[in-house]
Amino acid sequence: MQDKIRNFCIIAHIDHGKSTLADRFLEITNTVSRREMKDQLLDTMDLERERGITIKLQPVRMEWNGYVFNLIDTPGHVDFTYEVSRSLAACEGAILVVDSTQGIEAQTLANVHLAKQHNLKIIPVVNKIDLPNSDREKTANEIIKALGFERSEILYASGKTGVGVSEILEAVVQRIPPPPGDPDKPLRALIFDSTYDQHRGVVVFVRIVDGEISQGDRIEMLGTKTEGSALELGFLRPKLSPAKKLTTGEVGYIVTGLRDVRKARVGDTVILYSKQVESLAGYKQVKPMVFASIFPISGDDYPLLRDAIEKLKLNDAALEFIPENIPALGFGFRTGFLGLLHMDIVQERLHREYGLNLVLTAPSVEYRLKFKTGQIKIIHTPSELPDPTLLESIEEPWVMVEILVPQRYIGSILELVTGRRGLYKNMSYLSDDRVLITAELPLANIIIDFYDKLKSVSSGYASLNYELIDFRQAELVKLDILVAGEKVDALSIIVHDSVVQDEGRSLVLKLKSLIPRQQFEVALQAAIGGKIIARESIPAMRKDVTAKLYGGDVTRKMKLLEKQKKGKKRLKRIGSVDIPQEAFLAILKK
Repeated sequence: MQDKIRNFCIIAHIDHGKSTLADRFLEITNTVSRREMKDQLLDTMDLERERGITIKLQPVRMEWNGYVFNLIDTPGHVDFTYEVSRSLAACEGAILVVDSTQGIEAQTLANVHLAKQHNLKIIPVVNKIDLPNSDREKTANEIIKALGFERSEILYASGKTGVGVSEILEAVVQRIPPPPGDPDKPLRALIFDSTYDQHRGVVVFVRIVDGEISQGDRIEMLGTKTEGSALELGFLRPKLSPAKKLTTGEVGYIVTGLRDVRKARVGDTVILYSKQVESLAGYKQVKPMVFASIFPISGDDYPLLRDAIEKLKLNDAALEFIPENIPALGFGFRTGFLGLLHMDIVQERLHREYGLNLVLTAPSVEYRLKFKTGQIKIIHTPSELPDPTLLESIEEPWVMVEILVPQRYIGSILELVTGRRGLYKNMSYLSDDRVLITAELPLANIIIDFYDKLKSVSSGYASLNYELIDFRQAELVKLDILVAGEKVDALSIIVHDSVVQDEGRSLVLKLKSLIPRQQFEVALQAAIGGKIIARESIPAMRKDVTAKLYGGDVTRKMKLLEKQKKGKKRLKRIGSVDIPQEAFLAILKK
């Protein structure tokens, strides 16, 4: 019964209570028995439960008062916006959750814009009304002012106690339309997520847009032209629950039996084999913003890393990687991420799920080079930067940043933005004491520690959202590090001309503390082209060659010291410095 189906997701800023509200839905609809119930039930990854954040979208089917609800719980962090946009494409409506103790935050606004782009019906919910510092009226006013809802549309609830949760389900029935689609047309199903089962191959999570699919049907992935079989299909409750068929408007899973994870891409269309059908719009190809290289600590683990990263890409479509070789670190992958949290989570998952010990280089961004010949090239590492005389310009990515903060912190936030080469654009008040600051910044200046500094100067109250806007020309230079007169490519970095002196000085100082002392003095230099801009020296190791002498003539002691001095001179001429891996990592992690 297509008109009895409601497909919706929950969207909100981090920690505003999405997963807890989803728990109450599961309880009220008796989808999960009281014995199986636990907090944040849909956060299935250990990593999610430990950090208290949702990383992966999670679908679940519920039944209530004769209606079928397909709910997708989504992440709230800016790095996982792509997961949210995939969820929205499989739904007709969204529940917008706003914490009544904190009000609207930056990701709240970003998610609402996303939902509006997908033409979804949005139900605003003021959550956590059971808390003593809850201010439901102030939060409702912010929702009305910032997002344009009517007061009558706003619902009040507590995901923790369950107050008002039945009213939300009632609103889902009344306000969210049933899924469109024609049951008489040939099958078209959108893959919005997938996972890999080592016994049964690729399992795809789909939304049936047209037609229906039965167990045993031969299927085809339209984008990759790959055949498969619907070995098993069914619903997510939230565990896999087999069924005989999936019909128009439903959300479920299909076990394909495919062994190659690249054959079932997220955003592809599933059709019945040999049918001539037009593909669905799918998803906009996501573009990584932050790049880092991943290397196994042991070179023998390289094939394991390749397999693990391919499997991880199956249900993390935002991940991109290409093989890379750096002499100092061996074979690995140049990998693209959506942000630093995304990078951290990928590293942690590779370590936990596949038992890999990894080395990650410092995050960097991509640069666009314009040559004097008119050629354009994109680079991600300093070693790819050619001779500056061949270049007409270097462009770096800029982002539009939205910062929501209490009024008393405006000064320190603006100081932080301008200190990072940022351009202040606009300021608007959401309420008497909360301000939305809009600014533009170079991406390279926010990926390392901008978020931490932002939280620090605002006592933890500021929230941040950013999106890529364009590439802009900048005075960028390659800073080389010379150890004992030899250039070490793996230590080179790309920096802005205005901060190159400070960067050079801090790098050689850091290296001085990390490279072990040799038998001879070692010079550490930072250079731009042929010009040295900073220098430090690691003093020679002093070996007590006179230890075996006791008493006697002082000239014997002087002879030995003179002999040692000559030996050190010769070593300095022919010696090469062994740089430990920790030194590379400390520089790369800056």
